[in-house]
Amino acid sequence: MAVVVPARDEAEVLPVSLPSLLAQDYPGRAEVVLVDDGSTDGTGDLARELSERCGGLPLSVVSPGPPEPGWTGKLWAVRYGIGVARARSGDDHGPATGRDAGAGPRTGTGTGPGRTPADFLLLTDADIAHEPDSLRRLVAAARAHELDLVSQMARLRVANIWERLIVPAFVYFFCQLYPFRWINRDGARTAAAAGGCVLLRAEAAERARIPDAIRDAVIDDVALARAVRRAGGRIWLGLAEHVDSVRPYPGLADLWRMVARSAYAQLRHSALLLAGTVAGLALVYLAPPVCLAAGVLTGDGVAAWAGGAAWAVMAGTYVPILRYYRQPLWPAPLLPVTALLYLLMTVDSAVRHHQGRGAAWKGRTYPRPQAAPER
Repeated sequence: MAVVVPARDEAEVLPVSLPSLLAQDYPGRAEVVLVDDGSTDGTGDLARELSERCGGLPLSVVSPGPPEPGWTGKLWAVRYGIGVARARSGDDHGPATGRDAGAGPRTGTGTGPGRTPADFLLLTDADIAHEPDSLRRLVAAARAHELDLVSQMARLRVANIWERLIVPAFVYFFCQLYPFRWINRDGARTAAAAGGCVLLRAEAAERARIPDAIRDAVIDDVALARAVRRAGGRIWLGLAEHVDSVRPYPGLADLWRMVARSAYAQLRHSALLLAGTVAGLALVYLAPPVCLAAGVLTGDGVAAWAGGAAWAVMAGTYVPILRYYRQPLWPAPLLPVTALLYLLMTVDSAVRHHQGRGAAWKGRTYPRPQAAPER
């Protein structure tokens, strides 16, 4: 088992997330490979210090060097990390690309040439904290159900008022865009994963050419799941109970950037899909309160009743997600406000893309894809 953690300027969250990975109660051999992707905040040194202090699973801290043209930074780091993991287990002769310069001495015993190749890869983000039995549960599920990819949508941090208003809705809208029941059905055309926590069979990764086949993907988790399914793999996606994101989003601007960074890419950079999304959000989430208000102001009881009923049903569908997040129910009737914010974030994402300020993360701009043809 190899755990690959791409990390770029993650010193703020590593003290919480990395010890949880090193403390995994896993019965087989396992190693954590943290890929320090050009950090400037001491991420690599902090990771080594945490490993020495906390012990647990062996840790390798490596550096891939700058990404080659056509690669997103995260996938370039993942590729290098997988190459290092294969080399450690004797399944390869070295990292696929990049360099190990600046990695420093390895912490822990690790694995070496001649060891049994890793049968599973856990791809997890640097802001994700795992309960001690998380890895064991993921592998057990994959083996019991003969799955090639098991992904859990980490429970995002919900602490301040803006996180309470926006974060659960992020999962709510994602579940509508990618219904889990459809995704988990064998032979389904819909495929998706949650990039913060993806357990992948090593042979399935090779068969699907991961990550080379998706090297320029901005929505890399969805692209990964599609590639695995196209290669004949069986996938599963669900909400996590033992995996949490510890990344804070202190204000609306931070959440806005998080959504706008990839919203237009999710629509395949299509103006037609953008127009349909805006119209759909307006019709489903904004029209009911407008209809209710118009009915009350004009004395039209039918319009007021219809708008109020639709609003109540909408709020009711949001309650299970709020309960999953262990939140109070006051954001449920405010879902139209949240939907309006998401509508504006999506439009802003498209504007940024066409201004050349599209998908970017921590100072690095993603490869700019061609716009999807409109029909």
